[in-house]
Amino acid sequence: MPGKKIVIGIHGLGNKPPRKLLEEWWKTAILEGLRESDFPRYSLDFELVYWADILHPQPLSLEMPDENDPRYLDVPYAAAAGGHSVKEPGRLRQKILDYIDKKMLDLFLNEDFSINFSKLTDKLLSRYFSDLEEYYHAKYVDADGKVLDAKQVIRQRLEEVLYRHRKHSILLIAHSMGSIIAYDVLSQPLAEWKVDTLATIGSPLGIPVVMHKIAAENRIAAGTKLKTPEKILGRWYNFSDLEDKVAVNYNLSDDFSANSLNVAPQDFIVFNNYEYQGKHNSHAAYGYLRTPEMAKVIGEFLSKDKSKAENWLERKYQLFRILWKELSKNK
Repeated sequence: MPGKKIVIGIHGLGNKPPRKLLEEWWKTAILEGLRESDFPRYSLDFELVYWADILHPQPLSLEMPDENDPRYLDVPYAAAAGGHSVKEPGRLRQKILDYIDKKMLDLFLNEDFSINFSKLTDKLLSRYFSDLEEYYHAKYVDADGKVLDAKQVIRQRLEEVLYRHRKHSILLIAHSMGSIIAYDVLSQPLAEWKVDTLATIGSPLGIPVVMHKIAAENRIAAGTKLKTPEKILGRWYNFSDLEDKVAVNYNLSDDFSANSLNVAPQDFIVFNNYEYQGKHNSHAAYGYLRTPEMAKVIGEFLSKDKSKAENWLERKYQLFRILWKELSKNK
């Protein structure tokens, strides 16, 4: 793919702060992760696909002090508290989640991807994933008074950005419900856009009702797996914190087969260190964006295909950073 590289993000569930602020926070979290992992300070070309306003006309506000007000912002960007410690995944919890995943799929999802207990799953979707329910069912009235499916409008936001950068090498980072939107858009067979790398963070793609929706739209045959979209050319990385309840099925490689380029999900268990006012949130995008694992993916994507001179300078910078850290410790 062409030399110019861009990182594109798409946010997830729920209302958000205004677009420019959210974009700035995403970029800050990414650069924080690169810095802490001793990657060079890249000039990051980043754009955020913002769609919260389609379902939430009034954005969240830092100026809103009332926690009961729907515009109260409870998950702003916050730098890592107490440094970037890495927490080992809980093996017992991992085994429990594996058991829950298998039982959940056996209970709710048939071999032909039809859903059992559809009324119950609709109630669960409505209660715990209201934006996801609206994505699939809500209507949107545009400026001309035309009534459209909300998912059509939301997908169009991502489509427009991917089309604009279709001649560039793209790393697409999709958080939470953004990973569903990304999957839907990248599954369009006639689209002109392609991405070099997809990174899903805190993804609900492995939840039975989501798998059912994907299979129905893409006409997946019974007895087969869902497929990695053909528009992913290089890698699909899936990052999950075991405490993240949205990514309860953290292992997407069990559910999605490779595309014709042999690209399939590669699953990584990470530690999401986001904390604000003493409250830890394992689903927050900022914590995922600055993990060492994500920094490695972004750093390698940005450095790929660079000249020998550029790579030499980057290695020297990394050595300097490591030396400076050691000297700082001994002061």
